[in-house]
Amino acid sequence: MQRDLAFWIGRLLLVVGLLSGVAPSAARAICDVDYVVQPGDNLFTIAEAHYGDRERWTVIYYRNQGELAGPSVIPGRTLFIPCPPNMPIESAPADAVVTQETTPAPTVQPAAELNLLTGGQYAPFTDPDLPEQGLITELVRAALEVAPSPVAYAIGWDNDWSQHLSPKLESKQFDMGFPWAKPDCAADPSAVRCVRYHYSDPLMEVPVMLFVRSGGGMVYGSDADVIGKTLCRPLREDVFDLDTAARRWISDDKVTLVQPAAAGDCLRMVADGRVDAAALNLFVGASALVAEGLRGRVEPLEKPLSQVSLHVIISKTHWRGTSHLYRMNAGLRHLRESGRYDEIVSRHMELFWSGLQ
Repeated sequence: MQRDLAFWIGRLLLVVGLLSGVAPSAARAICDVDYVVQPGDNLFTIAEAHYGDRERWTVIYYRNQGELAGPSVIPGRTLFIPCPPNMPIESAPADAVVTQETTPAPTVQPAAELNLLTGGQYAPFTDPDLPEQGLITELVRAALEVAPSPVAYAIGWDNDWSQHLSPKLESKQFDMGFPWAKPDCAADPSAVRCVRYHYSDPLMEVPVMLFVRSGGGMVYGSDADVIGKTLCRPLREDVFDLDTAARRWISDDKVTLVQPAAAGDCLRMVADGRVDAAALNLFVGASALVAEGLRGRVEPLEKPLSQVSLHVIISKTHWRGTSHLYRMNAGLRHLRESGRYDEIVSRHMELFWSGLQ
């Protein structure tokens, strides 16, 4: 992963409002316009110019991934600057279509032919109390709504994520589950998750950061800096990015892994000096940092540790696995092609970051 993403994410969390507590700018947005990238631009400066708020770079990032070199902006490329939800608009083309209202989630039909399983307490992705029950939940529902040969479906909730794969998906109590990170099955096809499950196309990709004690001296320039350290990750979170074929940090005892119940537990351990770092995805870590009141005591390093993709999964032994997976992937493609995917993601990103202020 290129260093630009590390810098932007680090600056987003360390300098902009998240850690300082500064509220977003109230400037009116210049949006729903095309912008040609100029030399010296980055996502921060473009967001500041169009939104008056550097923190809203994620809105542009997730809208224009096809025009970016990874996370980098390329001079001469044209980016579309969408309007963040619920933000005043200063000017936009007269013929522009501005979507500002929340799209209601499609109705779940009672006689479900397709049963999906997810869990809560995973902002901004899934939780019954989040708008539209979370970003990933809305994407899954929207994809099923526009999929070919749609079927009646239902979504079940269980906050005990340890029960999702086994027994509930393996025993076919539920047909599909979400959101689950995918191991590198090409590098290690023998991984249990690769052997047992089919994965949908990615719902979205998420950077994983090292959250460390402020002023504690922990650095991450390369994997060598992590060897011998004690890392923390919540029990319900996957750990395969720590144990890839290239790393084998866990298999070869290169690091000590502590796994408490929640991300907040990890961050308190970091603050108290009981572990060297918490390896958390950006959104989980940011939420827990604010919830635990640890701003100023714990901070993310600038370089991402890894990047994971989130998926819908289904057991390879499911007799309708292929058709269900085809339906989901076709729906996701339609969302991306129609622009609705970008609208959903942008809206939830805006709500998430605004909620952390």
